[in-house]
Amino acid sequence: MALINGLDHVNIRTADLAGTKAFLIDVLGLAEGWRPPFPFPGAWLYAGDKDVVHLVEVEAPAAASAGSSLDHFAFDIADYDDALARVEKTGFRFRATTTPGTTVKQIFVRDPNGVTIELNWKGDRPKG
Repeated sequence: MALINGLDHVNIRTADLAGTKAFLIDVLGLAEGWRPPFPFPGAWLYAGDKDVVHLVEVEAPAAASAGSSLDHFAFDIADYDDALARVEKTGFRFRATTTPGTTVKQIFVRDPNGVTIELNWKGDRPKG
């Protein structure tokens, strides 16, 4: 039996808390929610009832994720066309592709900190 149930959250260190928060809310549709009263600035962003992205404000920007040991993180998305429209609206560079040998459509976009986010659409799911 696997020890891991699933990915709990990702943590992004950012020198631009407001810009990063706005990007993730506008592009991914996340919502800012409850965060413990840590003694440093930050935000927790939620998908429904689950906190999935933690932001921590730092003084100086860090290096981009592409090419580092942790290259990117990925989200399973419900609506490819909506995600693509949101990403296009930001003006940020992105790459849209299909996973070879599958019908999975992907969008790779970097947030204002250079963190690569992968959005995976695995097809329409039954409603209900």
